[in-house]
Amino acid sequence: MAEYQTFDRARTGVGSAAIHEGLRAHMNKVYGLMSVAMVVTGGVAWAVGSSPELLSIFRDPLTLRPNMLGWVVMFAPLGMALLFGAMLNRLSQAAAQLFFYSFAAVMGLSIAWIFAVFTGVSIATTFFATAIAFASLSLYGYTTKRDLSGMGTFLIMGVVGLIVASLINLWLQSSGLHFAITLIGLLVFAGLTAFDTQNIKNSYLMHAQAMDSEWLGKSAIMGALNLYLNFINMFMFLLQFLGNRE
Repeated sequence: MAEYQTFDRARTGVGSAAIHEGLRAHMNKVYGLMSVAMVVTGGVAWAVGSSPELLSIFRDPLTLRPNMLGWVVMFAPLGMALLFGAMLNRLSQAAAQLFFYSFAAVMGLSIAWIFAVFTGVSIATTFFATAIAFASLSLYGYTTKRDLSGMGTFLIMGVVGLIVASLINLWLQSSGLHFAITLIGLLVFAGLTAFDTQNIKNSYLMHAQAMDSEWLGKSAIMGALNLYLNFINMFMFLLQFLGNRE
């Protein structure tokens, strides 16, 4: 009996070590996918935003207000994100990854205007400030013992409220409402960064025993998408505070 118990504890220790090693690899894949998507978005945004000819395809050269194609590009990422969530189970891992990178490219088109409005220095400064804040919040979500699941519903409601308020303000053009949306949006996506990181970790631990490589691959892509959206939104909201206009 003693020999069996010793063997069982040893087997459990090995299993636990394998799970934690797998979790580390899973999180590295999530951050890796997110990083590639960020490079795609930044490259597309810079290429289009720094070229008046390309930017004029989507926005008026003088006022920078979006034209018809510009409106389509502006709302395309929202539609693609909803479509991705609905179709993920039917896509192969390779197709899901390609869709994610395509989404990142379209997101780059939708935010390209910032390179025509804000100085390059302020964009870079805001990006690094966002990166530091994102890394801190994500690390907190990964390491904290506190259960953040209760924040989920509240934060998702906050996102829905931000979308509705932003649509309303497209017509109202209220500076006060814009400031409130910017401040609340920054707080909501900061909270989602910690929440989503913990959720990615917990989801892996719940499914680790099955070791379904297809599920793990798609889960990493979905996790990368969620963190990517948090980063982009934090960056865009923070740019409203820190960005210096041309």
